[in-house]
Amino acid sequence: MTFAKLHATRVGHYDITDSGRLPWLVAYVVALLLAAYGAGLPDLAGRRGSRSALPASFAATAGAAAAISILQVVDGAAHLPRFVVFASAAVLVPVYATTALLANSGRHRSEERERVLVVAAEDEAETLIDELGRTPERAALVVGAFDAMAARRDYPAAQPLINQVRRTRATVVVLDLDAQAEPEVIAQAAELHAAGIRVRTLEGFYDEWLGKLPLGELERLSLMFDIQEVHNAVYGRLKRLVDFAAGIAAVIVLGLLIPVVAVLNRFGNNGPLFFTQPRTGKQGEAFQIWKFRTMVPSSSAAGTWTDTDDPRITPVGKWLRRTHIDEIPQAINLLRGDLSLVGPRPEQPHYVEDLCEKIPFYALRHTVRPGLTGWAQVKYPYGGSDFDAMEKLQFEFFYLRHQNLWLDARIVVRTIRGVLGRSGR
Repeated sequence: MTFAKLHATRVGHYDITDSGRLPWLVAYVVALLLAAYGAGLPDLAGRRGSRSALPASFAATAGAAAAISILQVVDGAAHLPRFVVFASAAVLVPVYATTALLANSGRHRSEERERVLVVAAEDEAETLIDELGRTPERAALVVGAFDAMAARRDYPAAQPLINQVRRTRATVVVLDLDAQAEPEVIAQAAELHAAGIRVRTLEGFYDEWLGKLPLGELERLSLMFDIQEVHNAVYGRLKRLVDFAAGIAAVIVLGLLIPVVAVLNRFGNNGPLFFTQPRTGKQGEAFQIWKFRTMVPSSSAAGTWTDTDDPRITPVGKWLRRTHIDEIPQAINLLRGDLSLVGPRPEQPHYVEDLCEKIPFYALRHTVRPGLTGWAQVKYPYGGSDFDAMEKLQFEFFYLRHQNLWLDARIVVRTIRGVLGRSGR
């Protein structure tokens, strides 16, 4: 904006608010922000090392500048002068890189402040430590762990939990179900709470810090919460409106992609262009999902999970999956109401039947309409196994509990970031 105003007043002598220029200026600002987010900024430095910040910053600004320049060429008019486009990009490279490094430094300081003491069985504590090392919603550091028996106060002078908090300087205490059942532990936790130490159940900690609900801690009563899509008619109507608008936009994109994919299919993926498959939808009703075909025509995915390096996937299919272009035909399902933009991903009926027998509460994910993307997809890597299904279900329960338009928007933005980062299957 500063460079545009400078060029308008000192060089070009034109009105920056002109109706032909302002939309392009706003579009360029948005493109710079989206490109930065897609490149992993500002938190990329923390995930890949500080040396990645500068290349990512350059790639983000160069990509946005190239995109807006190409669009102006296609439009046939230079609404934004080259000085504004490239000077802004050049200045933003060190700004983006510095922001990423500062964000990384701030995250490390946050991790030092958030100190967690876990009172849980050994396997639960180890799982929690492992989970915090992946993609937590809030930074934390486990400073100690012991089970409920060790935390009990068997005589008035003994306060093992309180003493451990003081020794480790913990700021959060997490209690599993066994610890919650011990009056001596609860008494100490109450004292800690009164002294300013936050106390959470294991389920509550997973919910707040990890964005998931652990199946081992869930009892059926704890699932009795309002689900916006079911219990809030206004949210349901707004969500369907957003889905329909997204479906229309996706159908337009699909129309532009079909000729390109058809040519690739003819020479490198010979066979039908589209692929349909039964999936389980809302309230367990089956529907046919649409995709661009990525496997050899004679293959059948029934009965086996699809692996990342599945030999049935064709070379063109690998590219379609990596770029997520194979998912675009699901615009048809969006318009029909089979899918929502955001929700639990739909599975094949025979998988659902099997998983309902193996995993507690699995059928409850079908309370809402399945989605094109979901909280589990942005929080958990692609995986095709019973264990992966159980892990993703915990994230899906988090979505069911906290479902709202703001969370939906966050999921869509994170999905776009993943697509731009080529985190395909």
